[in-house]
Amino acid sequence: MSTATEANTVGAMEVDSRVDAYTWSSISEHLDAHGWAMFKKLLTASECEAVAGLYADDRHFRSHIVMARHGFGRGEYKYFTYPLPDKVADLRTALYPRLAPIADRWNASMGIDVRYPDAHADFIARCHKAGQTRPTPLLLQYGEGDFNALHQDLYGEHVFPLQVAILLSEPQKDFTGGEFVLTEQRPRMQSRAEVVPLRRGDGVVFAVHNRPVQGTRGTYRVNLRHGVSRLRSGHRHTLGVIFHDAK
Repeated sequence: MSTATEANTVGAMEVDSRVDAYTWSSISEHLDAHGWAMFKKLLTASECEAVAGLYADDRHFRSHIVMARHGFGRGEYKYFTYPLPDKVADLRTALYPRLAPIADRWNASMGIDVRYPDAHADFIARCHKAGQTRPTPLLLQYGEGDFNALHQDLYGEHVFPLQVAILLSEPQKDFTGGEFVLTEQRPRMQSRAEVVPLRRGDGVVFAVHNRPVQGTRGTYRVNLRHGVSRLRSGHRHTLGVIFHDAK
């Protein structure tokens, strides 16, 4: 085994151990109650710096999106290409099997027949068989005055119902404003907004599209959208870990 391969294996094991150390029963409960949950210090400061630093090297990416051109907001992002950087691939591989049982339970409660395999590689194989072959993890970059309009990351027929965003910059130091925002629309009710208090290295897992809510007449679906409020100063980088691929 080469030195590089050994380092990659150790890195993957470290990420898996870090992910496994979270109290997953609490994460599941918070997701059920609010549609999101936090992973405190999912990445170290040095890892955040290393991942954010990838933005300048286009060899890591398959496309570059300037949000204003598409009405998505202001700012920009790049989709990674395969093979993904080790840290991004490791996060996808480690987080998915802990989230898949939650996704299965949610689908069952909402009357959705889709279930998810135990390993992320098997789910990606399902995506690729359906023509969804383009990787969706992305790196976002914001400057002063930039924002991300409320949206959902749906890229094809096969959608994993949870995704993760990791803040790579330090609030109040690297930037001000730029809060991660979620809104949910319940039937016959006004929309509710919630701000997730992320620090550098923290991750948030949240519903891509719908989540189940128990009502007086049974379970119904709540529609969620997410975005980023306007930056008042500085620069902000975020890593988005989406588990399904795109057409």
